[in-house]
Amino acid sequence: MFNWRAHASTLAVLVVAVLALNAWQTRDLPAGPAPDFQAPLVGAIDTEAITLEAWRAQHPGRAVALHFWAEWCGICRAEEGSISDLQQDWPVLTIAMRSGDAAQVARVMAQRDLHWLAAVDADGRLTARYGFKAVPAFVVLDAKGRIRHASVGYTPELGMRLRLWLAQHF
Repeated sequence: MFNWRAHASTLAVLVVAVLALNAWQTRDLPAGPAPDFQAPLVGAIDTEAITLEAWRAQHPGRAVALHFWAEWCGICRAEEGSISDLQQDWPVLTIAMRSGDAAQVARVMAQRDLHWLAAVDADGRLTARYGFKAVPAFVVLDAKGRIRHASVGYTPELGMRLRLWLAQHF
């Protein structure tokens, strides 16, 4: 006979462990308004850069996502399809951390057939400003630019969509 109580307690311990790990991984994340930044834009002409404030202004009244990734990150590769699908419905700015300059990131994106809006964080300083020590990292900002959610590690597409929807509507 299947022992539901034994499995329920195991599941409860697993859920608590996952929540505790996420809290620990995001403990250094700034609260409140997202830190603004200026970063080189992949595929831009010359030295064009993007700022968070200017990008958010292109999406008034919308929740938006920041996706921190790296070309050498295996988990980031597993999320590529989710990010590509997500950007069809939600504003997503991807930030390539420690993956080279804009030209190198553009080559990687072309090889992988990634059609993302991407900024470059060649030295990892931008990622560090957000308190992340690892990638992938996913941040949701509400329409006022406040950080509503942040996670480090693999995030399923459904989880990304749910967090954006909650930030948009609540």
